[in-house]
Amino acid sequence: MVQATARHLLVSSEEKCEALKQEILGGADFADVAKANSSCPSSAQGGDLGSFGPGMMVKEFDAVVFHAPLNEVQGPVKTQFGYHLLEVTSRG
Repeated sequence: MVQATARHLLVSSEEKCEALKQEILGGADFADVAKANSSCPSSAQGGDLGSFGPGMMVKEFDAVVFHAPLNEVQGPVKTQFGYHLLEVTSRG
């Protein structure tokens, strides 16, 4: 089964998510932005979600994580939890 590793951050609004994406694209470190802003417990690890396979995360994650280019910030991605930025760090 294909496995991926990814990191993400979670915020409550699309506007905040887009603003954070611009910070990261402007050179801010993804992990630092996640630690400072994400409401997910993974923020303590800079948003690192570890390794997982298809179906282990919500379907909106799978749609991005198993198709997006590696090491590129994706999002905002809306889920039942809020708005996410995702970065796939490996897949194989």
